[in-house]
Amino acid sequence: QVQLLESGGGLVQPGGSLRLSCAASGLTFSWTRMSWYRQAPGKARELVAGIGSTGGSTDYVDSVKGRFTISRDTAKSTVYLQMNSLKPEDTAVYYCNIGGAWGKGILVTVSS
Repeated sequence: QVQLLESGGGLVQPGGSLRLSCAASGLTFSWTRMSWYRQAPGKARELVAGIGSTGGSTDYVDSVKGRFTISRDTAKSTVYLQMNSLKPEDTAVYYCNIGGAWGKGILVTVSS
């Protein structure tokens, strides 16, 4: 059974940083593309960042380029999202997706 557990969310002031983690179990981590999505109140879920199966390729939505970094640690079966220079518009529930499986989501609130 695939299980994804997100952590690292919370409340942060504008300009601050957070690092989200998503620990996976029950799947072959090393050969799987991983992604982070987010869903803000009243908006559709959107793809924020993705990383290829080898970690060699990454992609980002334009609004986070230069501020967010996705990475993976195969040995720990964990994918990360480092979020810097956070803005109020980054406020959302963030979800990891690994091999088509979804985490339950974790709330990130950017507010002063």
